[in-house]
Amino acid sequence: MSQEPLDPTEQDETQAPEAVVDAPVEADGTDEVLVDEESTEPEGAEVDELQIPVTDDEPDVAPVLDEDDEEEEDPVAAFKAELRRQPGDWYVINSYAGYENRVKANLENRTQSLNMEDYIHQVEVPMEEVTEIKNAQRKVVRRVRIPGYVLVRMDLTDESWGAVRHTPGVTGFVGNSHQPPPLTLDEVFSMLAPTLAPATEKSAPTGSSAPQITVDFTVGESVTVTDGPFDTLPATISEINAEQQKLKVLVSIFGRETPVELSFNQVAKI
Repeated sequence: MSQEPLDPTEQDETQAPEAVVDAPVEADGTDEVLVDEESTEPEGAEVDELQIPVTDDEPDVAPVLDEDDEEEEDPVAAFKAELRRQPGDWYVINSYAGYENRVKANLENRTQSLNMEDYIHQVEVPMEEVTEIKNAQRKVVRRVRIPGYVLVRMDLTDESWGAVRHTPGVTGFVGNSHQPPPLTLDEVFSMLAPTLAPATEKSAPTGSSAPQITVDFTVGESVTVTDGPFDTLPATISEINAEQQKLKVLVSIFGRETPVELSFNQVAKI
């Protein structure tokens, strides 16, 4: 049998599906291009948004950690740890009262001249700050905390003992004259850490490390009022409040002694 030629209309019908198939393929390609163009824009924007908080967060985190570390540091523990790391032991030597700093300078010079730096490490005179009030004026002064004593950190040998003992102004070691006992860590800390008082006042404001106040007034003393409504009048001190720097004085008014509370700077000695 001979094959009949296909009708042109039938060929078009058979090719129509191919055209239909090609059309969506081209449409899909254009859609994908549009999607890629739209997706690249928000991705770039998101990258910019992510980079901004990263640069802002880094400087904020660093100072917070540093402040916390500084606040957590205990100056007392740090000072004791430093004392433990230092070589040698602490000893106490006697000197004449009022010559403590001179003895310190003499011993330091003698240590250098005798080349004893490897055995005599440090010489200290314990000091403290005291508030003195004289002539109605308040003044903070530094003074020797333990008059007549000097602290020495050293490795005790016959040579180092002789260098210290024969220093001008030194009268001897405290304890056994030839084999003196060293101080304990707590004893050294109590003598050499008066400067830590301001840092520890917050935790122990009533501690013994607070500066002492020396009052230059006595009960029964006659003074003159220098300020206020009773200016130039004589008065007699009946009470003294050193912490508040207040005085209770008796002022003669109309022939009667009247108690009046005044500050230290409102009176003067006669």
